[in-house]
Parts: sequence; C-alpha cells; structure tokens
Amino acid sequence: MYALVDGNNFYVSCERIFRPSLNACPVIVLSNNDGCAIARSNEAKALGVAMGAPWFKVQHLQESAGLVALSANFTLYGDISQRMMTIASGLGPKQEIYSIDESFVELRGVRGNLIQRAHTMRERILQWIGVPTCIGIGATKTLAKLANHIAKTAERKPGLYPMELAQVCNLESLSASELKDVFQRTDVSEVWGVGRRLNAQLKASGIESVWDLRESSTSALRARFGVVMERTIRELQGHACIDLEDVPAHKKEIACTRSFGQAVVSLEPLVQAVSEFASRAAEKLRRQHSQASQVLVFIRTSPFRSGPQYSQSVTLPLLRPSADTSTLVQTAVLGLRLIYQGGFSFAKAGVMLMDLSDEGVEQGELSLEDERLEQAKPAHCAQLMQTLDRLNQRYGRGTLSVASSGITTQHKIWSMRQERLTPRYTTAWADMPIARA
Repeated sequence: MYALVDGNNFYVSCERIFRPSLNACPVIVLSNNDGCAIARSNEAKALGVAMGAPWFKVQHLQESAGLVALSANFTLYGDISQRMMTIASGLGPKQEIYSIDESFVELRGVRGNLIQRAHTMRERILQWIGVPTCIGIGATKTLAKLANHIAKTAERKPGLYPMELAQVCNLESLSASELKDVFQRTDVSEVWGVGRRLNAQLKASGIESVWDLRESSTSALRARFGVVMERTIRELQGHACIDLEDVPAHKKEIACTRSFGQAVVSLEPLVQAVSEFASRAAEKLRRQHSQASQVLVFIRTSPFRSGPQYSQSVTLPLLRPSADTSTLVQTAVLGLRLIYQGGFSFAKAGVMLMDLSDEGVEQGELSLEDERLEQAKPAHCAQLMQTLDRLNQRYGRGTLSVASSGITTQHKIWSMRQERLTPRYTTAWADMPIARA
C-alpha cells in the first residue's frame, strides 16, 4: 500500500501562507523572467488561465478580474517543501520525495483506518505549515498517484466523483463496481506516465478511460508500446512493479541554464553568466558525490525576437573527472570563447556536466606533472570545495564565488527579471515577518 501526499497549487499556497489577503483571489506564479504561468490557484483556473500561459496574454485580467501575478520564489518554496515532507513522513515507515510538492509514503504494516489517518495528516500539515494537501492511497504507486488526482478533482469539481473521495481517496476501500465507475469517469491521460503523444495513440486505438487501459491486453500493448506500458497496466491492476526509492537516484547529467532578463550583446556578461551557471552545476555535482568528465556549454538568441539568429554549443572533455568548481568554470568559459560570435543579441546560455561518475572513482594514468603537486592537489581541492559549499550554505548562495562570475553587489544585465518577487520569509533574517501587538 502506498500514499501520495501532494500540496495543492503548491507555489500559490506557499505565497498565501504569509499573505492571507490572497486567499480566494485569483493568483498565478510566473516562471523565470516572469514569462508564463507555472502555478495557478483554483480561482485563476476558473478564469481560464492555462498552465504555461504567457503573461502578456493574460495580464489584462489584472484589471478586469483582479488577477495577482507573482515572480517565482524558489527559495521560499524549497524551504516550505522541506517542512511539509518532514511532517508527511510520519504517515508511514518509508518515504520517497518525488518532487517539490509530492512524496510517496509506504503504508505497509500501518494499522487502523488509513482514511482517517490521512485526514489527520492533512489537518496537521495545514495547521503546522499552512499548505492544503490531498492524499491518494492505492496498492501501487501508479494507483496512489491516480487516487491523488481523483481526490483533488472531487474537491475542485463536485459531481464528477463522489464527494467522499474528496481530499483523501483510498481506492482500496471501494467496491468492484465503485472502482469500475470511478475508472470509467477518469480520462486515460491522467494515468502516471501517459503523456500527450501516448494519450493520442491510445485514444486512436479506442482506449479512452483508465478502465479501458486497465482491461486492455497486456501482451498486445507491450508489443506496441514496450515493457513500460505493460508495467503501467499491471500497476493499474494492483500488482506493484515500481519500488519505493528511499534514496533519490543520482542524476546522469546536471545542467544549469537560464534565460536572461535582457539581451546580452557582448562577451564579458556572457562569461559572468556561464561562470555562475558552471559554479551552481558544480555545487549540485558535489551534493550527489559525483564528478564530471565532460562539460557542454551553449548560447543562443531568442527565436521570438527580430534580428539575426545564432545558436551554438560545444562539448569539451576534461583531462580527468572533476568536481572542482575552478576546473569546471575554466572549461565552460573556454567553450564559450570558442563558440562566441559578436553582432548577436543573446537571450539564453547554459552549462551541462556530463559523463558523471562516483567521486570515489579514480583515473589511473602516467603522470607528466610534478609528483608532489599531483598528490597534493586532489586533497587540497576537495577541502577547498567543502569550505566553499559550507560558506555558501551558511551565509547564502553567492557569498563566495569565482571572480569570473562578477562582483555580487553589482547589477548583472543577464540576471533574471523578477519584478514581482516576494520576500524570503523563512530563510533571510531581513525578510522575516514581524508580528506587532
């Protein structure tokens, strides 16, 4: 048995914790550079604001419908997520944090009424953190995720599902006829792993609902779509095929890419941006105890702006696998200088670390360098990187950085545009809210 705990409209809910005046108002959270909607309140959804809707297309709703748009405050969302996941872990013995607002909890061996236990957990998260949640329970992870969708939809759209399934939905508590009715009401696109393209192919084959997919021929769909489809069908039938991942799997590639707040037309700010992106990617690399053997860097103009277009990337191999920020930044900047061409207005750049391996893996080779320096360098670099990470973790990102990323206090034209950013209420002393008598 598994439960999926999911924060409702999570980014918006995080903003409402410290601004109760936003409750019952249509609210959206915008992507980097305030480009498009990446989170919407139920009130904003009722206005017809679609996920990914460009801000310039819906900004007229500010005046006509009172729509409130906020810049993404990922520092705040990450901290609230950590607090929510800590509380949700009390639902069962094992937990897998699936995303910033979702976590699977294994319920094996948990006694008592699971529905009542889930409602108690919802109330605790709401009271202690301020984030409303829905919980889905099923015999498999796929069923738990589907149950969570049903719990959310039953609360938001009364009439589609029985109201007793709102907020908390336990598919194992339904009779065979009730389960069939619920699955027939649910579109096949709501199944975990069924994307837009696969959804179209399934519907072209006459598979419209979850029930249709559950009752389909496993062998026939496996022959057409592969073993992943067979696993999905078996999970819908109640046979667990996807285990809980207590420890997140290491990423095979680590990237840091950003669109610029305004166009960049010279090399120096590009060097600063690429240096910072490489530094952030290196920090993520060390966090999962890995090292990279290749560095990819790219720059491109915006296809939505007039003027000459340019897009180029290059991949450079490292002499030895490394997680050292200075090595990775130097390689990224070298790649940037190789592909840079003047006369263009660049809109985006990025760095990707590839061919990752465990930090304990060493490359054996004949050394052509000074043997004493060769032996001292790895230990020295590791200590330096640990100090760098600890300082930035304690005093804030960017406290200590490589010189090529520029002076922190200076305005950087390539920085993201976040004109509607709210305070970092829980992670910065200066932004901490003060209650006055």
